[in-house]
Amino acid sequence: QLQLVESGGGLVQPGGSLRLSCAASGLTIGYYAIGWFRQAPGKEREGVSCILSSGDITNYADSVKGRFTVSRDNAKNTVYLQMNSLKPEDTAVYYCAAVRRTLMCVMTVGEYDYWGQGTQVTVSS
Repeated sequence: QLQLVESGGGLVQPGGSLRLSCAASGLTIGYYAIGWFRQAPGKEREGVSCILSSGDITNYADSVKGRFTVSRDNAKNTVYLQMNSLKPEDTAVYYCAAVRRTLMCVMTVGEYDYWGQGTQVTVSS
């Protein structure tokens, strides 16, 4: 079966850091672009970042630009999201998603075919 599993979430203080992982099984993650999304209570799911299969093209939402970094290790079948300088407004469930055969680094929910179940990130003092 195709499966994406997020991990690395937790409770951190404002200004702290977390690294999220998106581990794939049933698919070779190197064939897929990966998007990171988040959803806070009462809000729509929004794009955070994306990375193409080659790893050399990335994109970020304005709200996280300069603080978050997406990377991938295709040999480990894993994509990462390094989150620094975390703010309370970053609190959300974070999801990774995969789409195959795309030339665009997009952060639109409807463009992705496979989704993980999410990991909770809470930024609070």
